[in-house]
Amino acid sequence: MQKKIRIKDIAKLAGVSTGTVDRVLHNRGNVSKAARKAVEEVLEQVNYKPNIHISGLSLKKKYQIVITTPTVSEGEYWDSIHKGIQRALDEYENINVNCLIQTYNQYDIFSCRETFKKILDLPADAVIIGPTFKKETIDLALDLHQQSIPYVFVDSMIEQTSPLAFYSSNHYTCGYLMCKLITAIMHNTSDIGILQAVRIGDESANTTILRKKGFDDYLKEKKLPNHVHRIPFSVLEPEKNDTLLTDFFHKNNAIGGIVVLNSRGNVIANYLAKNHINSIKLVCIDLTAQNIKALKNEHIDFLIGQNPERQGFMAMKTLIEFLIYRNPIQVENYMPLDILTKETIDYYQEF
Repeated sequence: MQKKIRIKDIAKLAGVSTGTVDRVLHNRGNVSKAARKAVEEVLEQVNYKPNIHISGLSLKKKYQIVITTPTVSEGEYWDSIHKGIQRALDEYENINVNCLIQTYNQYDIFSCRETFKKILDLPADAVIIGPTFKKETIDLALDLHQQSIPYVFVDSMIEQTSPLAFYSSNHYTCGYLMCKLITAIMHNTSDIGILQAVRIGDESANTTILRKKGFDDYLKEKKLPNHVHRIPFSVLEPEKNDTLLTDFFHKNNAIGGIVVLNSRGNVIANYLAKNHINSIKLVCIDLTAQNIKALKNEHIDFLIGQNPERQGFMAMKTLIEFLIYRNPIQVENYMPLDILTKETIDYYQEF
């Protein structure tokens, strides 16, 4: 293993003091042109990577980062996002970061509005946003911009905003892919059902809108004749789902395949299994604990992963390094989409 280059090693090679090297690394001024050139030449020769932990300690500054996402439940999608965020905090444990977490009910637009309003009253050096509703997110982003507070999106990019960066899968491509998969494994002329959550405020999630557009465009491009039905279900009142689904299938008996545009694929998978309906193919998204269980039990045919833990990790890492170094940041960061089956899920590591 290559020996780690220390600041005092650079100083010795450049013929300057360690203090001079530190000032060059952090662009603090009071360095002659000759000394700066000598240090920069050595940095290039040794391919020096600054130690963010030491730099953070030397700055002796406390950073406050606000994190706002949908409510976190163990084993669910947003739990993975937050695990990634915590993983970054653990990696940069010597940096003095205080996190304020403000979650909202992603199935209730009014909960989102109330939470976003609270955020504007919190002191923050930066914000991580897990958006659901487009207009509410645009309003929050505008307020943060006016206060010169940098923000990063996870899970979704919202148009008409200017985040420092975003980490997300391409949801349009995801919907396009889900349509390609379901039409490949079901009977050619069968109807297709799309399971969508009923939300208070009657406003679809931004990710759902984008996936539905990709899904519809695939059907149009391939000139496929399949009729598409919306299948409603409730997260807030799950006791109603059996009735909702039973009514739907009584009225629509030509369904050959179903796609679920959010992480609740296990809802329809469990219903089909409980009612011994084996003729319907199922494509879902997100590696939640319940979805993985349904995949292993062959109640889901394909499960798409979006790397949420890596999204959370990169969002926090990006903010920490930006707050310390103010280096340029790559804005667009799309995560790969992973297609998992019963045969491959046990060999898959999301992060």
